[in-house]
Amino acid sequence: QVQLQESGPGLVKPSQTLSLTCTVSGGSITTPYHYWNWIRQSPEKGLEWMGAIGYSGNILYSPGLKSRAAISRDTSKNQITLQLSSVTPEDRAVYYCARQIRGPFSDFESWGQGTQVIVSS
Repeated sequence: QVQLQESGPGLVKPSQTLSLTCTVSGGSITTPYHYWNWIRQSPEKGLEWMGAIGYSGNILYSPGLKSRAAISRDTSKNQITLQLSSVTPEDRAVYYCARQIRGPFSDFESWGQGTQVIVSS
């Protein structure tokens, strides 16, 4: 059974770059048709899809975050990373990674437990 575990700093200063890692166990991030997503949740905005990286390495971004977000992967470590630049207090949220197994328009069928990020000086 696949497990996803998010990790990263819980506190980031405004204008800094947030870096988060999703470590995947029990499954390979290069499995065909699997997509690995970053999703965040805040009381103000609810659930917000940020972007995804597919099994072949193709990357999709939310148009609203494309200029600040960068998603990458390390296949040797079976990890997905998210970098979000120029953070503001509005980026405070719980950040999740989630898996799709039937392409980028399928359901999110596995989720990590999430990691809380606070943006404050």
